[in-house]
Amino acid sequence: MMERAMEQLNVQLNRLTRSLRRARTVELPEDNETAVYTLMPMVMADQHRSVSELLLNSKFDVNYAFGRVKRSLLHIAANCGSVECLVLLLKRGANPNYQDISGCTPLHLAARNGQKKCMGRLLEYNADVNICNNEGLTAIHWLAVNGRTELLHDLVQHVSNVDVEDAMGQTALHVACQNGHKTTVLCLLDSGADINRPNVSGATPLYFACSHGQRDTAQILLSRGAKYLADKNGVTPLDLCVQGGYGETCEILIQHHGRLFQTLIQMTQNDDIKENMLRQVLEHVSQQSELHYQRILTSLAEVATTNGHKLLSLSSNYEAQMKSLLRIVRIFCHVFRLGPSSPNNGNDMGYNGNKTPKSQVLKPLELLWHSLDEWLVLISTELQKNCSDPASGADIASLLLKQREADSSVSAIATVTDYGSGAVPSVLPSPGQPSLDPEVVMVTPETCCDGEDVISMTANRLSAVIQAFYMCCSCQMPQGMTSPRFIEFVCKHDEVLKCFVTRNPKIIFNHFHFLLECPELMSRFMHIIKAQPFKERCEWFYEHLLAGQPDSDMVHRPVNENDILLVHRESIFRSSCEVVSKSSNQKLKQGIAVRFHGEEGMGQGVVREWFDILSNEIINPDYALFTQSADGTTFQPNSNSSVNPDHLNYFRFAGQILGLALYHRQLVNIYFTRSFYKHILGIPVNYQDVASIDPEYAKNLQWILDNDISDLGLELTFSVETDVFGAMEEVPLKPGGISILVTQDNKAEYVQLVTELRMTRAIQPQINAFLQGFHTFILPSLIQLFDEYELELLLSGMPEIDVTDWNRNTEYTSGYDLDEPVIQWFWEVVESLTQEERILLLQFVTGSSRVPHGGFAYLMGGSGLQKFTIAAVPYTAHLLPTSSTCINMLKLPEYPSQEVLRDRLLVALHCGSYGYTMA
Repeated sequence: MMERAMEQLNVQLNRLTRSLRRARTVELPEDNETAVYTLMPMVMADQHRSVSELLLNSKFDVNYAFGRVKRSLLHIAANCGSVECLVLLLKRGANPNYQDISGCTPLHLAARNGQKKCMGRLLEYNADVNICNNEGLTAIHWLAVNGRTELLHDLVQHVSNVDVEDAMGQTALHVACQNGHKTTVLCLLDSGADINRPNVSGATPLYFACSHGQRDTAQILLSRGAKYLADKNGVTPLDLCVQGGYGETCEILIQHHGRLFQTLIQMTQNDDIKENMLRQVLEHVSQQSELHYQRILTSLAEVATTNGHKLLSLSSNYEAQMKSLLRIVRIFCHVFRLGPSSPNNGNDMGYNGNKTPKSQVLKPLELLWHSLDEWLVLISTELQKNCSDPASGADIASLLLKQREADSSVSAIATVTDYGSGAVPSVLPSPGQPSLDPEVVMVTPETCCDGEDVISMTANRLSAVIQAFYMCCSCQMPQGMTSPRFIEFVCKHDEVLKCFVTRNPKIIFNHFHFLLECPELMSRFMHIIKAQPFKERCEWFYEHLLAGQPDSDMVHRPVNENDILLVHRESIFRSSCEVVSKSSNQKLKQGIAVRFHGEEGMGQGVVREWFDILSNEIINPDYALFTQSADGTTFQPNSNSSVNPDHLNYFRFAGQILGLALYHRQLVNIYFTRSFYKHILGIPVNYQDVASIDPEYAKNLQWILDNDISDLGLELTFSVETDVFGAMEEVPLKPGGISILVTQDNKAEYVQLVTELRMTRAIQPQINAFLQGFHTFILPSLIQLFDEYELELLLSGMPEIDVTDWNRNTEYTSGYDLDEPVIQWFWEVVESLTQEERILLLQFVTGSSRVPHGGFAYLMGGSGLQKFTIAAVPYTAHLLPTSSTCINMLKLPEYPSQEVLRDRLLVALHCGSYGYTMA
């Protein structure tokens, strides 16, 4: 036994000696599992001599399959391109057709990685090119996927069927077309590949090329006679191109199949196709030639006109027809603005009247606008008749819906006799034109009993067409300008449009977007808009403010470290001004992430604290930006702010902060004078606004207006003395004002000019700078939906804290409920707190000292509305309450008495209301 052990030891020592001398193992371990992992790195490095030496006199099975995938060393050699090792293994009997667990042979791997020499050697040793893996893929599939045309030329000579299918019925031609390998496609076609062969779902190679927008591949197929075929679900190559926005490929399809042009136009009515994809396709096709541009616009105009007339039919589905019309018009306007570009002169042919007159492509739409105009005139006429003679009994519904000079096919139904017999047609055809709807659906008089009901039935439909009309007028104008034709249209139909809005105010929000873009038109409807509930206007404001913006909730998107506003608490105003000025306005709109230097906390609670502190810093006397008003609670821009050389930059920054706060529904801890809110809204100030800065002077102005000053000998002129840094200067209120006396006849003008000087002219640069920053985030047209009192609510929330409302809108968790003694004590303590202490408590838990308009039910958290929440925490001695400001949660220990609760709460409020950690 001992002799045998010594013999084995000597053998191992000899192996070790030889190994050390040659710097490598000279013999393989006896078991295949260990041996294969010794050989594998050598095969990968193509160290064929070392492999040969190790295999010499070895019992190693060269077909041994190892690893999770169960591959042999021949697979490894083929995959890595180790030609010498591959040949060595083949000579030692390695099976070239051995399949791993996925069914792949060494030839598959060589083909996939483009190992030409390995493929050649494998073929010499009878590798089968027709073997499929588990997915049905052969070696030519792999070559086609990767576009290895040179290798494919060599391989197809050994292939018995170039159209061999994988498990999905896809041939090498399918995959080559999908990946856009032009030379590979040509090679396969030259080798006899079936150009129209469908896979299991009926998709042909052309279908595959179009599904990925492979323009050149599609061109090759179509030039070789590929058929335009749909799959088994009826999806066509054109469908795929439009869905992907592949304009160039669509262009190729239309070149070979002209009938597809009209099909493309009809797709604009398919709600399942994304509008932006359609726009991309039509934009590209239209720019290829003047003819294409003209055909697309004319066709779109015709489809829009047809849909518009359908929308004016009471028998049609309003929602579907409205969406379809506006969608088509949006696409029309997009294409119209761009037009085809000329490679010679670079002119935009869409606006170049030399080649395509606008009237030519817009002509079909003129029929719809004419119909719209006549119906509005008809409604106006009948409304006037009804108002002037309400006892006449004229049935506006009948008069409205009756066709003038209708053709015989419709007049047989729509006659005065028919109206009287109990039915009227639910159609709004163009007066003087036959109905476009093949069926006239009848409605009973009960549904059209008076003028107001007719307005209710037709206002939305007509308003949608008005919106379409506005869009088409706008696309013919330079950016930011309103069409004079549309302004004239609104002025002409002012009475009817106001009637529409009065009956259904939502029309403003749904269709009359032109009001936001044209102050002249907005002024006509402002009294109606201001009469709508504040809540509805707020919803509309934010809907349009955020339109087209990505999700602004930072919780739902990863925060890029570069986007974090890193500010210093000890110099928060200056450091915030610096980081905001360097940030992208677009990113600030998407979301705000703030971190205080040296602190870990970050989230919505920190953002709210940032706004809260900044709003206090804006009115810090050290910056000389704002002065306190006479009431001691509101602030007005400082007319002498120029003592601070950076005052205008700081005013611009202050405007940005308030604009950002409003944009993200954050409240600021600052209240301005009514006159300053008016400046933000663009509302003229009046003499009563002077009371906020000088009540006594305001009384004097009031006295002048209320009394006859003819014989008082005041000797006032249109000028005032103003203190400018301690020196009195006389400033004229208007040119030559120093020599113009104030009389009974012109005293109203004097009062208004004095007011403007004190409240506006004296601080005009400051106002302009502030508004420049504010309007970066808030459009002037949107903010004017509110008055100065509502703007204060939007910016600063409710000035008082209602404990009853607070209690009513609080939630409990972790075992607490309203009946718990600790909760009862808590609310009793809150009732006993001062208003300032309640504000501290609110700030401690939410990060903000203000309650939003509507009360505590509208508290915002990190992911939207989040009510004030109280969570239970086990009590230990001296434990203070803590908070999670991102979710508005107060973590309240289960204190043993009300006295302890009050003491601990006040300590937390006065010592811990600022500063955040990750705890």
